[in-house]
Amino acid sequence: ITNVVMMGMGEPLLNYEPTVTALKLMLDDNAYGLSRRRVTLSTSGVVPNIDKLSQDVPVALAVSLHASNDALRDILVPLNKKYPLRELMAACKRYLEFAPRDFITFEYCMLDNFNDSDEHARELIKLVTDPVVGINCKFNLIPFNPFPESGLTRSKNPRIKAFAQVLMDAGIVTTVRKTRGDDIDAACGQLAGEVQDRTKVAQRMEKMAEYQKKFGADFGRIVEIPS
Repeated sequence: ITNVVMMGMGEPLLNYEPTVTALKLMLDDNAYGLSRRRVTLSTSGVVPNIDKLSQDVPVALAVSLHASNDALRDILVPLNKKYPLRELMAACKRYLEFAPRDFITFEYCMLDNFNDSDEHARELIKLVTDPVVGINCKFNLIPFNPFPESGLTRSKNPRIKAFAQVLMDAGIVTTVRKTRGDDIDAACGQLAGEVQDRTKVAQRMEKMAEYQKKFGADFGRIVEIPS
């Protein structure tokens, strides 16, 4: 193991103590012995625990941003109502004083006609270059992996490229994540299974048990007919 990323379903900074214990184990020379630069924690923005992490075990930090303004992020990331963007950005700026890298990675899920316009990109530029809370950062654009009833769709590839170009033209390092596993609903954000309704099967089994109790254990079974 050379790199570890704490990212996925669940907020690690709301499970703080076990998360820190795991991080320390990864960094311990007598355990995995990884460099702090090679361990990344992703958070939606639990501001008090970002500050706490900077003192306890400051690994590389990624932030699930997904929106360029508070009104939009309140919808996509409800935690934003408690810790709005300027508070989050200020916390990221404080974290950089202790981080193993000189930048924060911002994850940005690309949603068609929702958060993917050039204007949204320009709002992001304004946010990260703000004279008070602006910070050195990198953007990782993530094509949305759809799931039932989300009501959202993935941005088209040309739109993602155009969005990335606006950021890069402003001098911001920007990458686009390659999607893997979406053909079998196993990509990022799709870790769910389809549940088959087995109610009728259970009802038939209960009925069969009643008949077997009444007519004998062999009722309904295929038995060999003597030749």
